[in-house]
Amino acid sequence: MTDFTLVLGGARSGKSRLAEARILAMPRKGEPVYIATAQAFDDEMTARIAAHRAQREGAGWHTVEAPLALAEALENAPPTASILIDCLTLWLSNHLLAGSDLPAEGARLAQAIAAHPAPLVAVANEVGLGIVPDNPLARRFRDEAGRLNQQLAAQAERVILVTAGLPLALKGSL
Repeated sequence: MTDFTLVLGGARSGKSRLAEARILAMPRKGEPVYIATAQAFDDEMTARIAAHRAQREGAGWHTVEAPLALAEALENAPPTASILIDCLTLWLSNHLLAGSDLPAEGARLAQAIAAHPAPLVAVANEVGLGIVPDNPLARRFRDEAGRLNQQLAAQAERVILVTAGLPLALKGSL
């Protein structure tokens, strides 16, 4: 079984920082792999992505950008590489907007995670704590994100919820 940790939290909760620190603290063979899923559709997102790249620069990360082909990126990663996926929610959003078969993509992802022999940490937003969205697309996104988080939490060895920078183990230990 893969050493798989799912890190959940809201926007700016500290989940990515925690996930990065977990991967960098692990004993490793070679560079850890950072699989980024964001796509830049506007200037603000372009700036966010650039800032994230700059943060990782010099920190020993090998970055792979996989806004849609996340399962393939995992399959092609070195088998000894510790992997950080940031973030599953953006990957899901990309597939939702592309009209993909979301259950099939989720199943492919779950299989790729299970097959990776080295430690893996994935970050996802917990989006179901707010009000019911006012439009069908937003409601579908919220529902699909909840389903994906449940599917991967069941598979994970450990699930951590981060709020205000503070981690709480929901499954397994910190």
